[in-house]
Amino acid sequence: MPDLVIAEDDPGAPDVRELLARHLEFAHLNSPPEDVHALDSEALSRDDDLTFFSARLDGELAGVGALRRLDAAHAEIKSMHTSASARGRGVGRALLAHLLQVASDRGFAQVSLETGTMGAFAPARALYASAGFAACPPFADYHVSPNSVCMTLRLRE
Repeated sequence: MPDLVIAEDDPGAPDVRELLARHLEFAHLNSPPEDVHALDSEALSRDDDLTFFSARLDGELAGVGALRRLDAAHAEIKSMHTSASARGRGVGRALLAHLLQVASDRGFAQVSLETGTMGAFAPARALYASAGFAACPPFADYHVSPNSVCMTLRLRE
């Protein structure tokens, strides 16, 4: 793989804003409005409990993801998205591994996420399942919906 660098980044950076806009567009194309939980760059910038990361391949933005503190033991993965040109190259898997390492380093015992149930979200669900995530009841402000699945991973007891 070319040089992949994952680091904290500014959700307001121009290239990041563009990728987040595509992420929101994807969410709105594949989910009813009431089940779109993706955050835009402004929301990501305002959340003091959230750390935002980018993945860059040879300096070009290839993916984004964030880790939000829910409480002392529980974190949430938000806004995971890989650019269309970088899909299938391991960027999503590397970004997920990085977010899980950061969560572990920060002492979180559990990491959860929400994603869609439609076919367009199948690759994301497969990625999360391959990392050990399993379906769980809704957490935080999420609700039961046929269009949404919550998943969780215990990092430690």
